[in-house]
Amino acid sequence: MIALVNGHFTDGSRGGMVLRGGRIADFGPHIRNDSVPEGAQIIDCEGDLLSPGLLDMQAFVGEPGGEYRETLASVSRAAMFGGVTSLLTMPNTEPCVDDPAIVDYLRRRAGEKADVRIYPAAALTKGLAGQEISEIGLLQEAGALAFTDGKKSIERAGIMRRTMTYARDFDALVLHFAQDESLRGDGVMGEGEWASRLGLTGIPWQAETIMLERDIRLVELTGARYHAMAVTNPLSLDVIRRAKQAGLPVTCGVSINHLTLNENDIGGYRTFLKVNPPLPTEDVRRELVAAVASGLIDVIVSDHYPQDVETKRVPFAEAAFGAIGIETMLSAALRLVASEDMSLSRLFEAMSAAPAKILNLPQGRIAVGAPADIIRVDLDAPYVVDALKLQSRAKNSPFDAARLQGIVKMVWVGGQLIHSV
Repeated sequence: MIALVNGHFTDGSRGGMVLRGGRIADFGPHIRNDSVPEGAQIIDCEGDLLSPGLLDMQAFVGEPGGEYRETLASVSRAAMFGGVTSLLTMPNTEPCVDDPAIVDYLRRRAGEKADVRIYPAAALTKGLAGQEISEIGLLQEAGALAFTDGKKSIERAGIMRRTMTYARDFDALVLHFAQDESLRGDGVMGEGEWASRLGLTGIPWQAETIMLERDIRLVELTGARYHAMAVTNPLSLDVIRRAKQAGLPVTCGVSINHLTLNENDIGGYRTFLKVNPPLPTEDVRRELVAAVASGLIDVIVSDHYPQDVETKRVPFAEAAFGAIGIETMLSAALRLVASEDMSLSRLFEAMSAAPAKILNLPQGRIAVGAPADIIRVDLDAPYVVDALKLQSRAKNSPFDAARLQGIVKMVWVGGQLIHSV
């Protein structure tokens, strides 16, 4: 039994909590040094934040087949350092996660190699080819928590309709990356003045919004639970707003990169900031932040996508998309609290309670009987990001050399201390 005392919660109240049997046994202002249960190990949190561990709904892990980019063990270490206690892994591995045996392998491998909770998402279509529907029922039975083709859109509306209908029958969650490939073309950043100045091919907002609009119409038709993985412009926000007002089972997310960076940060063709969808303008970034603060955008994700040096140390147009982010997500997100654009409680809701609710998981909340997945964070501790010291195997961090604050001091998963600094 562990008693955490002298802490504070995301709503600003002070207090502590008792962890017992892998769950939260008690919490509140009455948990003090002189009132903890007899025999408890007492940890003085010295005024630090106590919150549920973060749940990242969008993280790529190379294993199997791309272990040189990231392994279950290395992403687990990165997650611990970043305060992430649960994560959903994407299925675009080699081989891709479209077979129950691979789902079972990942679950067993994660249990052996990872200290955080790792949940596999399975492919919506076989081979991620967008042609033949995966065996959603069997994959779900094997332990797949959600279904997605990663960053591949299902182009054919008929296939998407049948996929959603099949998923609905199993109450399975469909995650979709909405992007019209024919409109995106060879684009490498957002279409507009800055792309023109840099001489780079742009991607129009409509490439995302047209596909998202189609998907929402199919949700109306099928009733499937649908999560838009990336909503990154005002046109798409309008689509989501209308869907929610209509009472459709629709949620959406945005990456930490799109909330804390803009296209100007690309500067002199910084390839570590080449991400898909591309970074927004500053005005759009502010709209996205406001959408998270209001609850229109449900969750914040890391969009952790490691790439090796050879695919990034090339001209911008030739560089691979993607950036690592699971370890720096929390610290970067705290910028939004420091700028008073978002409350601390809403920020943590978007990174813990909301994704847990969407995925039907019991963690992500401080409540008696909830899993004891808890982090202790010194919100004011400053540091400078050194990509070489990050725990991920890849080092393509868009926050390299950035000044951030917020250090995760301790992490418990199921009541077990797995990280302490």
